[in-house]
Amino acid sequence: MFTVCALYHFTTFEDPAAIRAPLLDLCTRSGITGSLLLAREGINGTVAGSRGAIDALIAHIDGLPGCKGFDYKLSTATEQPFGRMKVRLKREIVTMGQPDVNPRAAVGHYVEPADWNALISAPDVAVIDTRNDYEVAIGTFDGAVDPQTTSFREFPEWWDRNKDRFHNKRIAMFCTGGIRCEKSTNFLMQQGVEDVFHLKGGILKYLEEMPSEESLWHGECFVFDGRVSVGHGLQEGPHELCHACRRPILPSDRDHPAFEEGVSCHQCIDQFDDARRERFRERQRQIKLAKQRGARHLGPREG
Repeated sequence: MFTVCALYHFTTFEDPAAIRAPLLDLCTRSGITGSLLLAREGINGTVAGSRGAIDALIAHIDGLPGCKGFDYKLSTATEQPFGRMKVRLKREIVTMGQPDVNPRAAVGHYVEPADWNALISAPDVAVIDTRNDYEVAIGTFDGAVDPQTTSFREFPEWWDRNKDRFHNKRIAMFCTGGIRCEKSTNFLMQQGVEDVFHLKGGILKYLEEMPSEESLWHGECFVFDGRVSVGHGLQEGPHELCHACRRPILPSDRDHPAFEEGVSCHQCIDQFDDARRERFRERQRQIKLAKQRGARHLGPREG
């Protein structure tokens, strides 16, 4: 059993590059895999390893500038959900493309999972899912508005086009672990929206704490690791990943005529040209050869 740690923290790193090497070294020595993003605005990522190794990583991050007491969420996976360890330097730890947005200055009102149902059931509250369309497609909250965005960068433009729909409404926002809401709530406050709320700890915390019989969540929650989706109690869901378009599919979707392992699914059959598909097929052949050797293919992803 592997321990999966999803984390983020907004703080000011004067020199993110200086933080990268010791962080990568610790993870590599400890057998941790996954992905961490570093930027001047903080740290974000999901990693997996033994419980002892994850505890050591948490202690290390806790000692970084401004990270004391940072928030993280733990769950488990029956198989290692990542193939390698990456620590990347980025301009933003979650990309919104709005340089004036600063979650360290102000964010919406945090709402604990135990109080979330009452808030989103109120008639004067509009609930907005800030995640991407393929994430929303496999699960969301009752009555939530789906912006149908393909990336978080599109959210500000979507809001500008749709803001009149939410006149005189309190706004409740949610995302997977909370990080996108840190930026989206700050953005809305800058746009003059006064009553902005967001789910503390995101969907993952809600699914961990809320009994299924009391839940207003339907479906599964997409996660950015090998588990693909989780449900109540953070139990691994039924979804797989199409390795061409990186969208979630169900085992039954393999029976669709458009499905070809590692090459296409019903969601992306018209997305790639023949040359790209041939590269996907070659990648899939390399994956099969690696499995035959008892190794794990770590080549670059496309899609």
